[in-house]
Amino acid sequence: MAGTTRRLLPESLQNMFLPLLSPLIKALARWGVHPNGLTLAGFIITCMAAAALIKGNLRIGGLLILLGGLCDSMDGNLARSTGKASRFGALFDSTMDRYSEFAVFLGIGAYFISIKDYFSLTAAFLALCGSIMVSYTRARAESLGFDSKAGMMQRAERIVFLGFGALIHPVVFKLSLWLVAILANFTALQRLRNASKQRAAETDKKQ
Repeated sequence: MAGTTRRLLPESLQNMFLPLLSPLIKALARWGVHPNGLTLAGFIITCMAAAALIKGNLRIGGLLILLGGLCDSMDGNLARSTGKASRFGALFDSTMDRYSEFAVFLGIGAYFISIKDYFSLTAAFLALCGSIMVSYTRARAESLGFDSKAGMMQRAERIVFLGFGALIHPVVFKLSLWLVAILANFTALQRLRNASKQRAAETDKKQ
């Protein structure tokens, strides 16, 4: 039931994109790049994106957000292709993802403070809250035995919307930020609702 919720970036589109990264992943494997090293590189690039945003360089910040997201999209595939997938690697990846999001929203918040746009600063705060709650509801739900991977605004969508929004134009960036703020929190509630439905279905089976 949880998997029926549509995403803003369809899985079919993501499945078309991933094969394009295959040559790069194979090259990284040949060069002996460790998956955790790629995860760390993505985090460092994201911190550079935050620094660019703090300085008001939106387009550079947007480009670096996308580049950091690219590293994040490859580290899991690199781990599997090299036989280095592990539970610690998965934990390290998830932890760095959260720190990356903190860094990005720190940069976004500092940017809007510098231009005294407190309305958009509110959007940044709400987007951060929603992003963290999307991750938390999945982790907590799965720890309780629920399937909770669904939702419209997942990490890939957040990276794409914020990255391309910053690249295109400040107005587009603000609109993208509000979209993330609204839909990320909506996604967290979607996951809560899906867990409730699964619980109800389990109760019906027992009766």
